Amino acid sequence: MSFSKSFLLAHLGQHAVRTLLGVCVIVLTLLHVSGLWSLGFLNRLENFSYDLRLNMLMPRGVDTRIVIVDIDEKSLNEQGRWPWGRDKLAGMVTTLFDHYHVDTLGFDVVFAERDESSGLKKLQQIQQAYLNDNTVLAQAIEKLKPQLDYDQIFADSLTGRKVVLGYYFAQGQDTRPVGQLPPPVLTQTDFGSKTVLAESAQGYGANLHGLQQQALTAGHFNPQPDDDGITRRVAVLTRYQDGYYDALSVAVARMYLGQTALQPKFAKIGVSRRYSGLESFGLAGKVIPVDGQLSALIPYRGGQGSFSYVSATDVLSHKVSPELLRGKIVLVGTTAPGLMDLRATPIQSVYPGVEVHANLIAGILDNSIKARPAYMMGGEFVIVLLAGILLLVLLHQLNPIQATMTVSGMLAGLLGLGVLLWKFANLVLPLAASMVMIGLLYLLNMSYGFFVESRGKRQLARVFGQYVPPEIVREMAGEAESVNMVGENREMTVLFCDIRGFTTISEQMEPAQLGKMMGEFLTPLTQIIHQNRGTIDKYIGDAIMAFWGAPLADPQHARHALQAAMEMHAALRHISDGFAMKGWPALEMGFGLNTGAMVVGNMGSSFRVAYTVMGDAVNLGARLEGLTKMYGVDIVVSESLKQQVPEFAYRYLDTVRVKGKGKPVAIYEPLDEIKAGQLHDELTLFNEVMRHYRNRNWDLAEVQLLNLQKMSPHPLYAMYLQRITRYRLNPPDSEWDGVFNLEFK
Repeated sequence: MSFSKSFLLAHLGQHAVRTLLGVCVIVLTLLHVSGLWSLGFLNRLENFSYDLRLNMLMPRGVDTRIVIVDIDEKSLNEQGRWPWGRDKLAGMVTTLFDHYHVDTLGFDVVFAERDESSGLKKLQQIQQAYLNDNTVLAQAIEKLKPQLDYDQIFADSLTGRKVVLGYYFAQGQDTRPVGQLPPPVLTQTDFGSKTVLAESAQGYGANLHGLQQQALTAGHFNPQPDDDGITRRVAVLTRYQDGYYDALSVAVARMYLGQTALQPKFAKIGVSRRYSGLESFGLAGKVIPVDGQLSALIPYRGGQGSFSYVSATDVLSHKVSPELLRGKIVLVGTTAPGLMDLRATPIQSVYPGVEVHANLIAGILDNSIKARPAYMMGGEFVIVLLAGILLLVLLHQLNPIQATMTVSGMLAGLLGLGVLLWKFANLVLPLAASMVMIGLLYLLNMSYGFFVESRGKRQLARVFGQYVPPEIVREMAGEAESVNMVGENREMTVLFCDIRGFTTISEQMEPAQLGKMMGEFLTPLTQIIHQNRGTIDKYIGDAIMAFWGAPLADPQHARHALQAAMEMHAALRHISDGFAMKGWPALEMGFGLNTGAMVVGNMGSSFRVAYTVMGDAVNLGARLEGLTKMYGVDIVVSESLKQQVPEFAYRYLDTVRVKGKGKPVAIYEPLDEIKAGQLHDELTLFNEVMRHYRNRNWDLAEVQLLNLQKMSPHPLYAMYLQRITRYRLNPPDSEWDGVFNLEFK
């Protein structure tokens, strides 16, 4: 389609600003799509788009071809803690093949160290040290050796059977090779002169030599999470030195399909048939698509339980129906939280690692692994370019309803194309960049006229200049109809913060100095509140009251309030450092935050009104600030806020019943990632303390509190020790629910 020169000049002249901005949006999007300039938020949106399609279009149901023998809590309770003796594992292998007649067995476990649980080594040491001349003992030990060499017993059980062991590759500082690798599945010779990119390893943790020699092969189980920590891919091959080694799931599939080799398949371009990249591997008529790093997308078929699970202890006890296992692929792994083989996936935040392998095996067998070949980038580039030019020309000429229908149709068509390619061609079409570009062009054109033609509507927002930052005032200009000065009930979040010991501080300073100090402390904290979309309600002497969720509605009000409190707490340290240089006292503050229903609006008398919040939820926020000193923490938040912001880590403090209220409230201390990591063991132990405390097991709770104090003295632990002492002398009544009743406001 061609346009006349006069039409283009007139078009560009009339809409020069909008056209220029639209071109900038298109160019930025094209730069991202081509890989010349990566935009992080678009990558995150693309991951979200992929996850959404995955969750919507998963086949679901249970795949009975693959069975997981689970080293679960039941197995650990009945068979003993992990690791089990290799003689027990040998019994499991023998039972699976001889009794249940499984086809292929894969271990999502590495056996890198010798099993000395039989006592054979200790017996030999005693003989050499004290009874070296005792030939009878030496003969007895030699006779017992075959029965006590558990590693050899386990190795013998693997002989001649389709068993695939697991191992891992190491990177970073600790890269010392341990154990023996299996033979590489491919070498550089198999790729000819073509250059292949793959994850490279500097070391490994593999199985004992004797075990690897008897197993058919082994596969690595290195997790490969994306930047957001979600496991969407598995490295089909990992390079170590000159060899390429396959993943556990691929190795199991190869054994199941008859020990077939992987066949590299390279893309060809044009008649010259020049190499452009490795796109997939062939395996006994199956195709495993891979990306530029030789990773395959995991075709999750559903949440945990998409494959049959049997308890390992039931296998050892022959309690499993033989029909469930006969001729099947069996993976030995664990779902026990203490053994730490859990992953974050697009379908479930806590997902067993062994089931990740099962999904990829099933995908290989079904030819259902999704592909993102290089040419899809070209397709996305063309879509962005054509859609951008079309919208750049059309949107200027359409009224709002026509523009909305046009854009909605384009977005729906793009989504439909993505779904069709996913479902019927196993192709992943990138959607985020093109959809965001379409949305931005639409918003750009719609908002341009709105901001130019509706200045009068924005005057209402000026009233709020004393409460909120200019950024929110500008947003209110575009939403004047939604701003309500009359009192209304909303779910919001309130924050109270107060300087500890301010009376003492004020008595030590001259009034002028005190006023200057207040300005230097309130100004940066207020800026932080504004930066996080908060509204200042009032300054109460040395205290600040702020709220989130009004005058503009904010679905993320709890998250923004908590983020502001954390930043204010961090900023206070820098403020105190500056005060010290001036000879002023250091400041300590307590923060209380609560989320709940509040009344917000202009309230007051005929003499003076103020835009403020009221209600029980506001009062609770003030009381939480008062509890910070009692519990020895700087920030206290309620259960309702914690539920709104689950991505933060929290230390449970108590469940309290404030005076005048019947319903108890759980309270917590929010922690940043660094502190949460440092306190992981403490938090785990303290949760155990609280379990004993609520069950009135005073002795157990006290012992563990003393242990906690040794680990890290904290007023919280001392407070609970004092409380337990009081409860021993004056036990709570039979209806006590573990809630602490506050006798003050």
